Amino acid sequence: MTATKHTRDNHLSQLNDPTLFKEFSFIDGKWVNATDHQTMDVYNPANQNWLGNIPMLSAEQSQTAINAAQSAFAQWAGLLPHERSQYLRRWFELIIANRDDLALIMTLEQGKGIDDARGEIDYAAAFIEFYAEEAKRPNIEGVTSHLQHAEMELWREPIGIVGLITPWNFPCAMITRKAAAALAAGCPVVIHPSYETPYSALALAELATRAGIPAGIFNVLTGDAATIVAPWMHDVRVRAISFTGSTEVGKLLYRQSAETVKKLVLELGGHAPFIAFEDAAVDAVVAHAIAAKFATSGQDCLAANRLFIHRHIYTEFCEKFAAATEKLSVGEGINNADINPLINEKAVQKQCAQVQDAITKGAQLLTGGQPHPAGINYMTPTVLADVPDNADIMHEETFGPVAAIIPFDDEDAVIQRANDSEYGLVAYVHTQNAHRIYRVTRALNYGMVAVNRTKITGAPIPFGGTKQSGLGREGARLGMEEFTEIKYVCRYYA
Repeated sequence: MTATKHTRDNHLSQLNDPTLFKEFSFIDGKWVNATDHQTMDVYNPANQNWLGNIPMLSAEQSQTAINAAQSAFAQWAGLLPHERSQYLRRWFELIIANRDDLALIMTLEQGKGIDDARGEIDYAAAFIEFYAEEAKRPNIEGVTSHLQHAEMELWREPIGIVGLITPWNFPCAMITRKAAAALAAGCPVVIHPSYETPYSALALAELATRAGIPAGIFNVLTGDAATIVAPWMHDVRVRAISFTGSTEVGKLLYRQSAETVKKLVLELGGHAPFIAFEDAAVDAVVAHAIAAKFATSGQDCLAANRLFIHRHIYTEFCEKFAAATEKLSVGEGINNADINPLINEKAVQKQCAQVQDAITKGAQLLTGGQPHPAGINYMTPTVLADVPDNADIMHEETFGPVAAIIPFDDEDAVIQRANDSEYGLVAYVHTQNAHRIYRVTRALNYGMVAVNRTKITGAPIPFGGTKQSGLGREGARLGMEEFTEIKYVCRYYA
């Protein structure tokens, strides 16, 4: 049962600094409400308790944010690189100092385990720390001249205002990975967080203000995505859009950006294959598969969707994987259960539909397969074996705690099946054969490949995919370069 507005989730009283919980948008250094006072309620997906509301900003207010960012742009871009670095460093330090509060806010609005949330805060802060250092190094590159009496250089200059559209599954890290790179490059940002997880973004805005980041440089706009983002797509001053979310929405933004020829950084859907060959140690593979499938309750674009297991170890793997899955606890993130609520009831219905479709087409249900009695947003961790290629789960991103296992016999055939997807974000490979590692990683059409491990992401690496999993890279030096333009300078000196 949904709580009334007068019964706010009592876990919010545990915040050490209640002023981090904001029910406003943030434009030009000011906390603002919607001009027409329209709001949207936000609920805890774990128990449907009311957390608060957020303003539903108008298109005119979105335009105001663009104007503010443009007004602040020249001063921010004109700072010495080490000055921008100092702002970012202070922001990083404040996030670390408020780690527990930020994690609690995230758990209450997103549902993930409190320890996972603390881990995400560390991950999010790492991007700011990384780009605080990269901000010092916008190096000019020399070019060997092909003309007499001429010297040539390539300068990297900030592209301009960057629009950031971020998802609900990683409500802090997806902001900092984008925003820190843009700010380091000298660009102001306008941010639209998911309406389901707005409070993490607003807490980051509060800490950015405390760090001294000037008004107009970091703006957070809540409300309806179409209303907020439409002015960005039409305004030529918004030079780049960075989006993390579904491929469907990414394609829409791609089309809309054509009018003003914006630069796009798109981190879209994933459908990761997990391939274990006959020489892999089964117990280790099971542990890695559990982590790759069920992290963030499966609500992760890096989640292993299709588990291809060599037939020589298939039966043993299925038995051990199903047994390990049955041991996963299900419950509220505040209690650190292994599997937490999905973001909404619709997500649970999608899991059930994929399970039923696979079983109808011949898959074997090893465990789970139904909603969990913990609440309307919970799905029982589920394992399907012998999943046929024509099952929906073999082609659609699952985004939940349902694992599909498929046997294979031949290396070339499993590579072909793994590549048979419109997605190309990440692939997982387990084998002890060095020659096979080289062959398989070369043959897989994915932007990232994890070999004999699960965790591969972090601030120093260029995160991104191929095919319909997106464009561009986030993280590493490449992430900062996405928000710059190259200026070629040719100087006559004779």
